[in-house]
Amino acid sequence: MESVAVITEWIKVLNGIVWGPVMLILILGTGFVLMVGLKFMPLFKLAYGSRMLWQGRQSSSGEGDISSFNALMTSLSATIGTGNIAGVATAIFLGGPGALFWMWMTALVGMATKYAEAVLAVHYRETDANGNKVGGPMYYIKNGLGRRFAWLGTTFAVFGALAGFGIGNTIQANSVADALHSKFAVSPIVTGIVIAVLVALVLLGGIKRIAQVAGKLVPLMAISYVLAAATILILHADKLPHAFDLIFSYAFTPAAATGGFAGAAVWAAIRFGVARGIFSNEAGLGSAPIAHAAAITNSPVRQGTVAMMGTFIDTIIICSMTGLVIIVSGVWTSGETGASLSALAFESTMPGLGGYIVTLGLSVFAFTTILGWSIYSEKCTEYLFGIKAIIPFRILWVLAVPLGAMANLSFIWLVADTLNALMAIPNLIALLLLSPVVFKLTKTYFAK
Repeated sequence: MESVAVITEWIKVLNGIVWGPVMLILILGTGFVLMVGLKFMPLFKLAYGSRMLWQGRQSSSGEGDISSFNALMTSLSATIGTGNIAGVATAIFLGGPGALFWMWMTALVGMATKYAEAVLAVHYRETDANGNKVGGPMYYIKNGLGRRFAWLGTTFAVFGALAGFGIGNTIQANSVADALHSKFAVSPIVTGIVIAVLVALVLLGGIKRIAQVAGKLVPLMAISYVLAAATILILHADKLPHAFDLIFSYAFTPAAATGGFAGAAVWAAIRFGVARGIFSNEAGLGSAPIAHAAAITNSPVRQGTVAMMGTFIDTIIICSMTGLVIIVSGVWTSGETGASLSALAFESTMPGLGGYIVTLGLSVFAFTTILGWSIYSEKCTEYLFGIKAIIPFRILWVLAVPLGAMANLSFIWLVADTLNALMAIPNLIALLLLSPVVFKLTKTYFAK
């Protein structure tokens, strides 16, 4: 037990370093450099990205395995999850309403990061022994930066393969099991087995089956959740001006303690807003480009404009809805945190129904996150060991689900959070070094 405690303390120290000010500056700084280098194209081309996303529902010309639309839905299936419900609530609990403002800022520069990731993923992708398109940070590091940086791609793949079992599997299963046990008294082992069976059935079809499921489930669940939140905000429209006043004022001034809220300095609003924003949309982590690399397209830039919409949808729309409901309801001062705070906010503004919306939303979000992250970890494993590792990986992935549903995951949370940050480092280095390629491809494409 003593050795476990020592290891935990070491990982806590490492976590504090990798998610400290330097990392937050590196992620925001990379996004800012890319946004300036792109001459703010992601903001000016939002309408164009929306049009490419809509057109991407149909298979276009070019090589690939899944439609552009389903590639985005697959990446969104991995990002729309606990971060949108529990993550936003935690940011507000620790950083006050001002944290939501810094989540928005993170998302705006994150659009440039996500765009660059997808452009490089498609530009440098390969075809594996099964005939499938594969790409992502490990491939654009290897093919774009050359043999000298090959170790950096391997490092990303190792962290990505391991991180998935935490943040993308056991933690998600545990969140669903906890929510269903609290609301419907369903046994965690039952939840774990049911999810494992459903995941296994989808995994059998590989990325094409996962993309098909994501293409139907993600839009349905996202629209349903946004409509429920929008209904609450319309019913409490008179409180919205005050909510926005709190968000903007506490983004630059300390939030005083009130009720169960302990108060927060401006640095806390920035730190937790940025950290939870990244946790939610994953811009800079290098996960989403693995899905976008499989898109049927003949243009890296076109897929990049589709990819950047993911950050906008995830944070600017869905996270904002959760945050505004929490602030408008007034329960952000209750002392609750995480998914419990979101559930309280929805229940207090929509009695008898709100709690169920959050519970079911969290359950579906977490299930699709398990599917989306299975692709990320599988492709990282394939990069390290070849296609022979795919079947053993899928078996391990399915077996991890019920274990996660029943386990106490405080240690896994810590390890997975640390691995997520360690994934980001090689990816951000590659994005900065390969940014001239992104700028050149973008300039050439829009010049046409």
